[in-house]
Amino acid sequence: MTSSATVGLTVDRCLVVAEVGLSHDGSLGLAHAFIDEVARNGADAVKFQTHIAEAESTPAEPFRVKFSRQDATRYDYWKRLAFSESQWQGLADHAREKGLIFLSSPFSREAVDLLVRVGMEMWKVASGEIGNLPLLDAMIATSRPILLSSGMSDMVEMDKAVDRVRRAGLPLAVLQCTTAYPCPPERVGLNMIPSFRERYGCSVGLSDHSGTIYPGIAAATLGVEVVEVHVTMSRGMFGPDVPASITMEELRALVDGIRFVERMRASPVDKDAVALDMAPLRAIFTKSLVAREPLPVGTVLTEAHLAGKKPGTGVPAERLPDFIGRVLRRSLERDEQIRADDIGV
Repeated sequence: MTSSATVGLTVDRCLVVAEVGLSHDGSLGLAHAFIDEVARNGADAVKFQTHIAEAESTPAEPFRVKFSRQDATRYDYWKRLAFSESQWQGLADHAREKGLIFLSSPFSREAVDLLVRVGMEMWKVASGEIGNLPLLDAMIATSRPILLSSGMSDMVEMDKAVDRVRRAGLPLAVLQCTTAYPCPPERVGLNMIPSFRERYGCSVGLSDHSGTIYPGIAAATLGVEVVEVHVTMSRGMFGPDVPASITMEELRALVDGIRFVERMRASPVDKDAVALDMAPLRAIFTKSLVAREPLPVGTVLTEAHLAGKKPGTGVPAERLPDFIGRVLRRSLERDEQIRADDIGV
């Protein structure tokens, strides 16, 4: 598989990113299992989140949704789910062994430094970090491509972030995103995808939280370069992102759907050429003019004398008006095809 980082996000197919996030719930084994399943079901990249509690948070940080029975604060949650640098290295190596691009969104400068050492091909900037310019600058300084998620930003904030990446001369993709878990169809915002492409002249994509495959496939019809979705092993799993995630079986369906759309978009159809190719089938599916009943020589033909019936190997049925009022030059049996030279004046 060709890495999008290598070719600067100008690829001949959409990059499908499977976002594990924190759905591993601190289990290193489960995190590795996610990598295996993401690879098996056809995604191009697997993405995690790297949270270092002491660097990004305080015990006063509230839960977005109070879901944990074992973590008193969100700070405790970050602590419990943290991996060591060697564990992150193992995850990154495993992903690459499986042919996946390894991604993890950093939420602190310390996380950026850790992930640089682990090896990052590109950066996915989380929605809540777009306005965190020191963190963005730290990612830009690594000279890797940047994926900007627009979920919490207005256009002024997006313009500032895009300008920063542009001035560094880095490959860039701007992703439409609505920070809602799960996101209803009315808020997916597919209209922003062509708007971002026109406004910024860069690659575009969709970071989807709907918990379905539909927005990703719809985005593929718009020619996006990136589709990101949250994934889960099962809808019965624990975690705040499960309602906004798709299962591994659905991930396979999404990937297959996107690849199907890409083949359609890459293969424009010439209707005249298709009609020519379909000529043999026309004889099967179209109809010819035949006698409704036995007709003697000399019959002055009316509409009641003729019918359109398969196969379409004779005079096309749509030529019926040409035969009305004409004199039959030879007798016809029931269902016998009439020929153009069977009629006189």
